[in-house]
Amino acid sequence: MLDTREYLIAGGFPPIRRRTLRTLQVNIGYLCNLSCTHCHVAASPRRTEMMDEDTQALVLKFIERHDIKTLDLTGGAPEMMPAFRPLVKAAHKRGVHVIDRSNLTILVEPGHEDLVAFLAAHRVEVVASLPCYTEDNVDAQRGKGVFNASIEGLRRLNAAGYGSGEPGAPKLHLVFNPGGPSLPPPQQQLEQAYKQELADQFGIRFDGLFTITNMPIARFGSQLISRGELNDYMTLLKDSHCDANLERVMCRDTLSVDYRGYTYDCDFNQMLDMPLGGKQRTLHLRDLLEHDFSHQPIQVASHCYGCTAGQGSSCGGALA
Repeated sequence: MLDTREYLIAGGFPPIRRRTLRTLQVNIGYLCNLSCTHCHVAASPRRTEMMDEDTQALVLKFIERHDIKTLDLTGGAPEMMPAFRPLVKAAHKRGVHVIDRSNLTILVEPGHEDLVAFLAAHRVEVVASLPCYTEDNVDAQRGKGVFNASIEGLRRLNAAGYGSGEPGAPKLHLVFNPGGPSLPPPQQQLEQAYKQELADQFGIRFDGLFTITNMPIARFGSQLISRGELNDYMTLLKDSHCDANLERVMCRDTLSVDYRGYTYDCDFNQMLDMPLGGKQRTLHLRDLLEHDFSHQPIQVASHCYGCTAGQGSSCGGALA
């Protein structure tokens, strides 16, 4: 896999600083039952990296010390990791809102039959990747059979109350990302198309759609280099930059943590090995239990234009 880091590390992105820390986004491991072409962490069934019990305990200590409001669990397929259920249970008990970044197919894998019930019982918000509402497009990006497995996963979530829109019902959001080097279409219009198509074809309900721009790193970045498309894609991102999106980028109130407990300004910086605060040594959670994150500078490079281009992009969808 070709590395894009040397092309991105210097890029003139505007300087930005942190505000109050509210969300801890924790990548608890790279193991996954899929190997998607757009995956910025290069997760796959062959990966073995995953969080141990000591780091789990430190995550919970950090949450308490900093009064974290939201624990955002990602991977890989986070549900496959031994750390997933203990972290969900402990965070839920503390009144922390938990988000599960799911690929949907894991919900129908053997050995995970009780997963939907577990998520619903702990009021976990599910943010699920579904890059299109047609079978051909999804399977082309994520593998043969993924679309049908995803639809079955959505049906199980709906049966557990997800996406009903009822007061107090657990939330279900879908995630769209383009199949190639282009910006996502307007989020609101695409959400309406998703809702109509999935309801008409499959009776599926969900609360909202997040559109996310593909980052020029890991597998997707490697593809851009091999096809000679990286420069054109970076030009597209930079030319589409919108200053207003700088106020809403997620790194201003989110801290990214890897499976070992090391910290970064965002998940993408984590994959590019850009440590928090530009330090020579990557800071560990244990170093930051008493740290004040307010007004601290954020590490930026050219890939950050992926978050500010057009309508903007974050793990919560469009910014504009």
